[in-house]
Amino acid sequence: MSIALFDLTGRTALVTGSSRGLGRAFAEGLAGAGARVILNGQDPDRLEAAAAAMRADGHDVLTLAFDVADEDAIVAAFRHLDSQGIEVDILVNNAGIQFRRPLLDLDSDDWRRVIDINLTSAFVIGREAARRMAPRGRGKIINIGSVNSQMARATIAPYTAAKGGIVMLTKAMAAEWGEKGIQANAIGPGYMVTEMNKALLENPDFDAWVKGRTPMRRWGLPEELAGTVIYLASDASSYVSGQIIYADGGMTSVL
Repeated sequence: MSIALFDLTGRTALVTGSSRGLGRAFAEGLAGAGARVILNGQDPDRLEAAAAAMRADGHDVLTLAFDVADEDAIVAAFRHLDSQGIEVDILVNNAGIQFRRPLLDLDSDDWRRVIDINLTSAFVIGREAARRMAPRGRGKIINIGSVNSQMARATIAPYTAAKGGIVMLTKAMAAEWGEKGIQANAIGPGYMVTEMNKALLENPDFDAWVKGRTPMRRWGLPEELAGTVIYLASDASSYVSGQIIYADGGMTSVL
């Protein structure tokens, strides 16, 4: 198999929630494979700082600030890209939040906020991207799930529901858009060393649980997801659609 199958030169990738954390790692991986990358977030200053750092490494980087929970803002963002003649070849629906509270104490507004950002945004942004990919007859959509797409833990019910929904949304996208040349797949990261997980990393009991529950006996690093996203974005996965690949150190494979 030629390494050229993984080359993304000439393609443009939009990665939501990519000014830091896993999204930044996805963006850097795609850029390293040759793609032009569009960073997304709500803080223009943070976006520009991330873009500047990537440009300093020789990457072609644009920024697009919008709230993934605001449908009007999403539509406007894609119209802006249209006006600039920018075609999104690869979409990575990464933006997400976590909210920890027992179900009995959970407010409906907090439930909806997590679902909107983690699941509904993937539908709306995916729809807008696919409306433009379909006439071209090609496109890659990569939704970011979690080990919680498959396994539940106490106090994170809305996150678990959203990430479980990502799996079936991905399958629905693959079912409806496959004949249009669009592939939809998902990645399910395990417990990763990110700012969102800082409190968990610093909790000795939780840290021990993660290491004990994971066959590789450690947390994952964001950069360890780069190969998976490149694979799903490239021609190397040209007949793969509707799947979720768990990059979790083996966590979902054991009791």
